[in-house]
Amino acid sequence: MVLCHHSWEDSGDVKSEEPNISTSAEQHCPSFQYILCAVTSPAVKQHEETLTYLNQGQSYEIRMLCNPKIGEFAEGRKLLKSVIRVVFHDRRLQYTEHQQLEGWRWNRPGDRILDIDIPMSVGILEPHMPSTLLNTVEFLWDPTKRTSVFVQVHCISTEFTLRKNGGEKGVPFRIQVDTFKPNEKGEHMEHLHSASCLIKVFKPKGADRKQKTDREKIEKQSLQEREKYQPSYDSTVLTECAPWPEVSSNINSPPPTPGLVSPHPFKLQTPERVCSSPSYALDSSPESMAETLSPSASILETQQWLLKNRFSNYSRVFASYTGADLLKLSRNDLVQICGMADGIRLSNALKARTVRPRLILYVSKELEASGNNAPPNPASVIYQELYLEELTATELTNKLAELLSVPANQVQQVSKQGPTGIHILVNDQEMNLCLMLQDSGCKDHFKGPKALIHVC
Repeated sequence: MVLCHHSWEDSGDVKSEEPNISTSAEQHCPSFQYILCAVTSPAVKQHEETLTYLNQGQSYEIRMLCNPKIGEFAEGRKLLKSVIRVVFHDRRLQYTEHQQLEGWRWNRPGDRILDIDIPMSVGILEPHMPSTLLNTVEFLWDPTKRTSVFVQVHCISTEFTLRKNGGEKGVPFRIQVDTFKPNEKGEHMEHLHSASCLIKVFKPKGADRKQKTDREKIEKQSLQEREKYQPSYDSTVLTECAPWPEVSSNINSPPPTPGLVSPHPFKLQTPERVCSSPSYALDSSPESMAETLSPSASILETQQWLLKNRFSNYSRVFASYTGADLLKLSRNDLVQICGMADGIRLSNALKARTVRPRLILYVSKELEASGNNAPPNPASVIYQELYLEELTATELTNKLAELLSVPANQVQQVSKQGPTGIHILVNDQEMNLCLMLQDSGCKDHFKGPKALIHVC
């Protein structure tokens, strides 16, 4: 493939036209181009994105092409950094990527989704395959030299279908390449170019069979119908797209889910794909977050609430949700988005369900008798509730100490008034007896006009 090749039949005024033409060429030639050396499918209609079939585990070449006359690359050699990812294309799988990845990791322990075939690659330096990002590889390369990286995709498209009864269609993936140049500190942080293409991955030799089936299917159609489809190309040119959201923004965001992490849904436009992933700087201090999510919560406050309640894996899914948006989702909606376990937990957290106490005591401070020994006026006695969940003597002691505004270590013992006015020490056995009497329908063990609790 030749990049921006120009020729002139008339050579009479080449010298005067050459500078202008070169300038025009530089303006229209892409500075980067990535070519996946794999045949495109013939069963793709005109004006649609190309689709490429790959075999599982087979090494495929991606040629890294750069126009050396553009920008600062003509001035001196600088190593660039490229990051290659395999990500989900379907919106449904983007929402449930965490569960999909965990299932794949469980079934394929120790395997990676994307690998570099280092012996076959040419011109790459310092190849790196992060152990926590199963779908990501990265390397350095010199744009003035020939560079080809051979990659292997080990997950197949049918591993992520809803039903696996045989014969189902596999889900599409995307291969995306992001390229960066070094900044003044030598860190490859400045984004230069991004491009991606649509792929489907089959079991070994399955891509060849699918390619043959598509070709035979198109050949059987009439000439008029065949004109509706694109021709099959020997290689796949990656289409320019927006940069990967996590590497294009330097913010204090939660760490990505290892493996198949995905941005927000892809929106295909002609000729490039646009994907957006708004992110927010999060303050995780307890003072800035409430226990329950308010319908009036802003997007930032909703993100803070998700982080505090251990839903950071879904902060990107709900990146544009306000409190009202999140509270409108039903339990079934949350289960579909987050999976069964996290969906139920998120539903309960949104409804702020509290744990029902095992025992409620109504207590008041004992009033001092007046001079004429008259009983206190019941209307003047104010009771407070004590909620007991563990039903232990220690819990009761701590709650009573808090009620009396005294340190718990200063409470020596807690007793209740029994028959004939004797004091009975309250211990764990006594608390358990109280629970048994309550469960059997008997009168509360600590209630009644003579059920007095003494704290000393």
